[in-house]
Amino acid sequence: MADPGTGADPSQDETLFEAPPMAEQERMVEAVLFASADPVTVRDLAGRMPNGSDPATALEHLRRRYEGRGVRVVRVGEAWALRTAPDLGFLMQKETVEVRKLSRAAMETLAIIAYHQPVTRAEIEEIRGVSVSRGTIDQLIEMGWIRFGRRRATPGRPVTFIVTEAFLDHFGLESARDLPGLKELRAAGLLDNRPPPGEGSDDADAEDDDADQGGLFDAE
Repeated sequence: MADPGTGADPSQDETLFEAPPMAEQERMVEAVLFASADPVTVRDLAGRMPNGSDPATALEHLRRRYEGRGVRVVRVGEAWALRTAPDLGFLMQKETVEVRKLSRAAMETLAIIAYHQPVTRAEIEEIRGVSVSRGTIDQLIEMGWIRFGRRRATPGRPVTFIVTEAFLDHFGLESARDLPGLKELRAAGLLDNRPPPGEGSDDADAEDDDADQGGLFDAE
């Protein structure tokens, strides 16, 4: 029905802001994910797409459409990305130039943060049984695998550490809840029956003796 004052039909105004068809929204989401080097959040997608778009629904449709394909739409923390299907990872091995393995001290520190986050430096040292060198923390921060979390509401208000989305993305995890359990770690040879860290040694980190340790936390 036309507006008596203007003679315009209100329904025509509504169509001016009508969202694109869902198939077109899927194409938009696909294009953004393909062109983005880093995972993209739903909020970022909404900011790029036309008014009225539903990027969350488009993502879900796109995720189902990519099931069983060589590339998958995967969730990384609170963001989304296009990634090679895990069973086809062997095809990319030729692109790996060098594998740099973390020291045992760095692996233990990273594992403690991943499993106990948010965790303070003092708590890391309590769990490991030895002090944590500043270099170990700095290395993991520079790699982009850990970052500062909120300060503890305790005397001194110490900072905490948490893993980043880059860490989750590197190891193909949707969230820290997807980390393997102790049985899986032992089955993969990532845990052994060696004495707890620091037992029989007072050296902080003991990095020189552990530099050739490998496993889950190998860095490319």
